[in-house]
Amino acid sequence: MDVKLYVGNLSYATTEANLRTLFAEAGQVASVALIKDRDTGTSKGFAFVEMNTQVEAEQAISMFNGFNLDDRELKVNLAKPREDRGHGSSRQSGRMRR
Repeated sequence: MDVKLYVGNLSYATTEANLRTLFAEAGQVASVALIKDRDTGTSKGFAFVEMNTQVEAEQAISMFNGFNLDDRELKVNLAKPREDRGHGSSRQSGRMRR
């Protein structure tokens, strides 16, 4: 079961390849997703890294939370589940329900 990690405080110069190489030191990396601005294509300064097991994810957190990469102190922790943004849940056709 893949375990998703949030990796924050990244330098805008950090690449997916850099993160894959770094996190491979903690175990097998299933995927890396560097989050980019959809208009400019530049990094937003955070990424999600999926490790193959819970043990590898915990190892990555202990190794890299606070780790200095590209002159930035990384923030690494378990990713929180994506919240439902509730499109249309309190509004219908642009009007508030009563």
